[in-house]
Amino acid sequence: MDLWSVILAGSAIILLYYYLKRKDKFAKHGIPCNKTIPFVGNLWKVIFSRCTVFEMVDELYKAHKEAKYIGGYEFLSPMIAIRDLELIKTITVKNFDHFTDHRGMRSNENDPLFTQNLFFLKGERWKEVRNVLSPIFTSSKLKGMFVLMSECAKRFGETLASLPTDQRTVELKDAFTRYTNDVIATCAFGIEVDSMKDRNNTFYVYGREATDLSAWMIMKFFLSSVFPRLTKLLNVKVVDPKIENYFINLVENNIKQREEKGINRQDMIQLLMESKDKLGPGKELSIIDITAQAFIFFFGGFETTATLMCFSAYEIGVNPDVQKKVQEEIDQVLIACNGEVTYEALMGMKYLDAVINESLRMYPVQPTIDRVCTEKFELPPTLPGAKPYIMEKGDTLVVPVYGILHDEKYFEDPEEFKPERFLNDGKKEANATTYFPFGLGPRICIGNRFALLETKVLLFHIFAKCNLIICPKTSYPIVLDKKKLGLMPVNGFCFEIQPREKLSPPV
Repeated sequence: MDLWSVILAGSAIILLYYYLKRKDKFAKHGIPCNKTIPFVGNLWKVIFSRCTVFEMVDELYKAHKEAKYIGGYEFLSPMIAIRDLELIKTITVKNFDHFTDHRGMRSNENDPLFTQNLFFLKGERWKEVRNVLSPIFTSSKLKGMFVLMSECAKRFGETLASLPTDQRTVELKDAFTRYTNDVIATCAFGIEVDSMKDRNNTFYVYGREATDLSAWMIMKFFLSSVFPRLTKLLNVKVVDPKIENYFINLVENNIKQREEKGINRQDMIQLLMESKDKLGPGKELSIIDITAQAFIFFFGGFETTATLMCFSAYEIGVNPDVQKKVQEEIDQVLIACNGEVTYEALMGMKYLDAVINESLRMYPVQPTIDRVCTEKFELPPTLPGAKPYIMEKGDTLVVPVYGILHDEKYFEDPEEFKPERFLNDGKKEANATTYFPFGLGPRICIGNRFALLETKVLLFHIFAKCNLIICPKTSYPIVLDKKKLGLMPVNGFCFEIQPREKLSPPV
């Protein structure tokens, strides 16, 4: 046996010992676990395309209904999955100071656009930047960005309604990703693009490439998190340097022009410019910091928001009664607003709200939310007769969002699309205790209101002008693609676009 074979065999034995030792620790505390495979953990079904990540989370959640929490593994990394709602609240809200951080990359130098944006920031720096960003997402600031969103959505709706007859079968994921790109461009980076017409514009191509969840990108994320020194030594970067430089230069030139010409625009760049000196001496936001915060819109907008739009449109399209109610509400707003929807009128659309909220319940943007223990914390016994479990600094826990949102204990007929859950008579079923698709506590997604507004504006302008009709390519009833990391139907989101015949008033 040569030297490398000995090293590899020895490494495998050490890793297996580490894995079995941690697994034995769960057993000693009476913590139940689902079936795992060494080095792969609970992800084995996902890796072998037996189920999606969301379905794996649901299976993990439902396997031990009597337990407050269960043990699991992501590859070699142990984690605790919290099932009990009161314990979830205790961890994410009441004892947030013990669980302040997300998992994420640790090397700040190699990938500043990722590691310096709010999602990946940790500790005191996270608090400082969040305090700067929070005012950007107030109602008054969103109202200013609503105007920019509306321009994109109106143009998008007109493009769909005017498609030639032989081009009216559309895959919505591609189309909606282009819309989210244009909204990100105008609201976050202060430039205007039309990705439906200019389909290969640089902003779209680079943004798409930067957020492409390929196997290699996921591996780079994993390596950067687990082996930060090695990735730094090998200069492994998640974001291609040409893409990183493009966005940094874009922001730098944009800021320079505004300062030189006195330009003031109601977008994120402007708001960050006004806030960049508010952190105190030596803590101000640099150009890279500002770019990283704008870049988080790609991280959270290209895939997650576009997917929310797709599933909302899908459920409207496959449920004619829902589509009729949505369009009736839209028509009433247009009549009341003389054909031009306002921010206040859009915010008052309760049924469209309910449709989007129910879509988020059935198809949440993330299967779990995670927290990293930052101070030692004792969990109560998971089962009667079990021992308390001590979480050490650096340990990870997750909240199985998908499982909770599909639990019949909290949502009657959870696999049925029922927007009425979120209307007045049904709100007792959907409350903050059981419904948290964007997370909980101080680390709730800061851009959730932006994402919901962006989605609502788009659906308004699409269904004001168009009907969605099931076509032969539509995945109905829905069958999820087990080879995709996120929720995605087999064949995508294909529908026939049918312009509405009667528009009163015209839009």
